[in-house]
Amino acid sequence: MLDPELFQGFNSRAMTTKETLELLRAHESRNVLFTEADGSWPIVWERAEGVHVWDAEGKQYLDLTAAFGVAAAGHANAAVVRAGQAQMGKLLHAMGDVHPHAPKALLARELSGLTFQRWEQQPGKVIYGSSGFEAVEAALKTARLATGKRGVIVFEGGYHGLGYGALNATHRDLFRGPFKNQLREFGRFVPFPTKTTDLARVEFEVRRQARRERIGAVLVEPVQARGGIRIPPVEFLQFLRKWCDETGAMLILDEIYTGFGRTGKCFACEHSGVVPDVICLGKALTGGFPLSACVGRAAVMDRAWPASQGEAIHTSTFLGHPVGCAMALAQIGELRRLKLPARSAELGEYWLKLAKEELPNLKLNLEIRGLGLMAGVEWRQPDGKPATAEALQAVKTMLHRGFILLPEGEHGNIISFTPPLTITKAQLKSAVRALAEVCQ
Repeated sequence: MLDPELFQGFNSRAMTTKETLELLRAHESRNVLFTEADGSWPIVWERAEGVHVWDAEGKQYLDLTAAFGVAAAGHANAAVVRAGQAQMGKLLHAMGDVHPHAPKALLARELSGLTFQRWEQQPGKVIYGSSGFEAVEAALKTARLATGKRGVIVFEGGYHGLGYGALNATHRDLFRGPFKNQLREFGRFVPFPTKTTDLARVEFEVRRQARRERIGAVLVEPVQARGGIRIPPVEFLQFLRKWCDETGAMLILDEIYTGFGRTGKCFACEHSGVVPDVICLGKALTGGFPLSACVGRAAVMDRAWPASQGEAIHTSTFLGHPVGCAMALAQIGELRRLKLPARSAELGEYWLKLAKEELPNLKLNLEIRGLGLMAGVEWRQPDGKPATAEALQAVKTMLHRGFILLPEGEHGNIISFTPPLTITKAQLKSAVRALAEVCQ
């Protein structure tokens, strides 16, 4: 008989920040969590609601990250929480690719309607996953099956997740370097443009890579998030769409971060008027449950994937989880009801204007950019080198003043603003003015 003391379970007693961090230091891989020796980083989240987070000691923070962009309709959105709770009480788990459930079917129809049905009046088809990189890997498999070609054009600064398939397309050596000798390295990296004058070089490099290897897909973020809030000219996606049409390659858009209103449109590709062959979705899809989706044009998906003969080629235990699907349906309903994409566009313009007025350059060069509520402030030294130390210190100082921010980019010198889309102008103003004070 097993000793019940072996299974300690969840301790409902409130724990202090120190207690939580001590447990993690003792029992979690040391590579996961960074902690400052003086205890100034990190905070331990206790609860969150709307645009606010409270730590284990009860201090309130304004969340300007939306927890990696997840809480688009606000933390613990009441409609989303109700949907999850109701589904938990009815059906907590189902059987992935064997015995389905209704929310999985309803969400597939909803995602089809939001994407290819709306764009082209033809259906889309879905492969579910649990995390963003799973959606990317399902898309890469789709392209391989549909085209028979191994090569994939990907972009410098790109981040598509850390699974072994996605690592072939994630640029930063910090993530890829330790595992290179186990990767097939089918990703062919080309520059990511941030201004119109970059486009000629991008076109040259894409065509050069295509001469070296048969290319079956182009995988790209319409706006790079972890790459440093890098916004390309609208002609960029238009060129990629045209090139894919010419060559038969598939255009895969990773909208895991940009999707569901983050950039001021439902999907960022709509700023360019470009329709992909496959789109990858996650993060804000559910508002707080691990669920992702690879959605492709129905004709493409049917060409790639054979009908099941009783065993799916690509599946997982938690595929199309009922709780995640129910929450996603509610989250999409809230995005619609609150008109959050349009709100993101309006508040993004307000933030840009305010930031350019309020943030001083002083001895550092600050570059301010954004698209909707996906914005950033890049810090550079007078000689143009990344001002990493200063940017990170600003993030830490802002945390102590009650504002949660994240550094982005390879050098960590871009402070990103990706708050819940429910944030107010007054809250944005308080954050920008606090950062202006910190800059000085």
